[in-house]
Amino acid sequence: APPASCRFRPHTHRVTAAMQIIPAIDIKDGHCVRLKQGEMATATVFSEDPAAMAQHWLELGAERLHLVDLNGAVAGVPKNELAIREIVAVIGEDIPIQLGGGIRDLDTIERYLDDGISYVIIGTAAVKNPGFLHDACYAFPGHIIVGLDAREGKVATDGWSKMTGHDVVDLGKKFEDYGVEAIIYTDIGRDGMLTGVNIEATVRLARELKIPVIASGGIGTLADVVELARHEKEGIIGAIAGRALYEGKLDFKAAMKAAKGKDAG
Repeated sequence: APPASCRFRPHTHRVTAAMQIIPAIDIKDGHCVRLKQGEMATATVFSEDPAAMAQHWLELGAERLHLVDLNGAVAGVPKNELAIREIVAVIGEDIPIQLGGGIRDLDTIERYLDDGISYVIIGTAAVKNPGFLHDACYAFPGHIIVGLDAREGKVATDGWSKMTGHDVVDLGKKFEDYGVEAIIYTDIGRDGMLTGVNIEATVRLARELKIPVIASGGIGTLADVVELARHEKEGIIGAIAGRALYEGKLDFKAAMKAAKGKDAG
């Protein structure tokens, strides 16, 4: 049972609605950017105003937003809290916001949840310090998502710079037992490259877990969305899209229709 001091209402598990297309807002130096394969040097600035970008996705019908504090991910501590608070102020409680990047302690999680973030994403710290993840799931039930980045089935950490020997499915099951709300699975060979999501690997993970999986990395076309949506019943509740949306290669409204199994034409 969660501690009595837990002030955050747990979310209900397993979203039953159709698969969501989740726009990504990656924040670097207060701006909305996209990277190729996680390389900070490849940042392309798409907007000087992340809050306006969040408003744009909300108006188009987004059902959830994915935020990443890129500077925070590198530094290991939050670095873009002002921009994040501005986004929360714009979005309010209209849709859930999930946030990752530089989250390494319980105080940071508590602060972000107090600010109005719905889900906090723990990545590298989950793999390197499972005790922290366990504590986070206990203290903030229903609010913790783990981001697993992998190449050829093995998990990577530290902004993808270090490969571990951990198998994605094994770690996913372990974290499921801890009580995480969902897993965001990124195939790091494909992220930001528009080469198509690794559907096979994503589905394999979703089949092995009872908690939902959110696909990330490489979504480039409507065909990717259609293919992923076919596996929604196996527990894939969403797909994070970034570069393809910002470069106009993927039409958001058409992608949302495709995700819900409707004709995108």
